[in-house]
Amino acid sequence: MNKQTIVSAFNQLRESKPLVVNITNYVVMNNSANALLSVGASPIMAHSSQELAEMMSFAGALVINIGTLDSQWVPRMLYAVEQANKHGKPVVLDPVGCGASQLRTETSRQIAAKADSLIIRGNASEIIALAGEKAQSKGVDALDSSDDALGAAWHLVKEYQASVVISGKTDFIVTKDDVVKLGNGHPMMTYVTGMGCTLSALTGAFAAVGDKTGLTAAAVMGVAGELAAERSRGPGSFQMNLLDELYQLDESILLKHLIVEE
Repeated sequence: MNKQTIVSAFNQLRESKPLVVNITNYVVMNNSANALLSVGASPIMAHSSQELAEMMSFAGALVINIGTLDSQWVPRMLYAVEQANKHGKPVVLDPVGCGASQLRTETSRQIAAKADSLIIRGNASEIIALAGEKAQSKGVDALDSSDDALGAAWHLVKEYQASVVISGKTDFIVTKDDVVKLGNGHPMMTYVTGMGCTLSALTGAFAAVGDKTGLTAAAVMGVAGELAAERSRGPGSFQMNLLDELYQLDESILLKHLIVEE
């Protein structure tokens, strides 16, 4: 059932090409925009509060990534969430480095509490820290495994009425109804900055066409990453090949390679 759900959402995205507003960090803007274009969505990187109300009136979803946070960004992010709520649009929160500093942790919780329709996408350590538990991290890198974060993810689902995507060696999608486990991906993905951020951007694209669990984005990213790694010599060529695989992806490739388990 999950495979067909994933394929349906994927085909719907290709048909509708949704616009995704990204308030994201300086490190990954180009990567995220190219990934969205490659998969078939339309990205816009909008950071000015002067245009966010207008943008959210016609965009399909809002992605907030706190990777390069400062005092100017926080009020803009919160205002963008207000506008997303006003227009009934889903919000994807990427709590980059949550737990590494008080600013990141508090800002992540503020955003999560404000969003009406929320998907949280983070690595295990970020999910654990966001839930108020003690996480093991090194800056923005997770030292916890995905399995370790399942209890924290359930807590976040209940507290924020959210869906939670834990990304790592194994991806878990946790909703109020069930937990889905994805076994795709490749270790090379950890050697390229912003892979999680790219997944968050894709999560916004699929949320815009109705998948508010994060399942399809994680599946698509995992399969594309796996296939890209097969023909890459290292992280440099992997970045390029990932975009090609996202572009070439279709229903038959997804069905052939997906490893999904409830």
